[in-house]
Amino acid sequence: MDHFKNPRNQGEIKSPDGVGEVGNPICGDMMKIYIEVGKNKKGEEIIQDIKFQTLGCGAAIASSSILTEMAKGKTITKALKITREQIAEKLGGMPKEKIHCSILAAAGLKKAVADYRGETFEEDLEKEEHAHC
Repeated sequence: MDHFKNPRNQGEIKSPDGVGEVGNPICGDMMKIYIEVGKNKKGEEIIQDIKFQTLGCGAAIASSSILTEMAKGKTITKALKITREQIAEKLGGMPKEKIHCSILAAAGLKKAVADYRGETFEEDLEKEEHAHC
């Protein structure tokens, strides 16, 4: 509830290095993840800044918020390893019918990184995860 009532890193990066927009218009959950990429002391690319804009339920907002906290300051390689299970776990668990929110958040980050790299990321959102919509 804390990440829903007091979301962290909510907003927009004016000149982002990458943007990932994901969602399911049927559910009404839409997320935009913005990233700014920098380099750490080892010269590795890191998520220097990350923000989100989410239109959806409380679980979608909370998933976006916790994702930004988990990814900020990490190398891109480590940030891309954040799973939907880790997002749900950090939030203290999620009801089965809301797990799609953590899937969207993880996909949004992957899409933002793909945008930064000039690649295309195809959402791998399983049909059963949206069966309740």
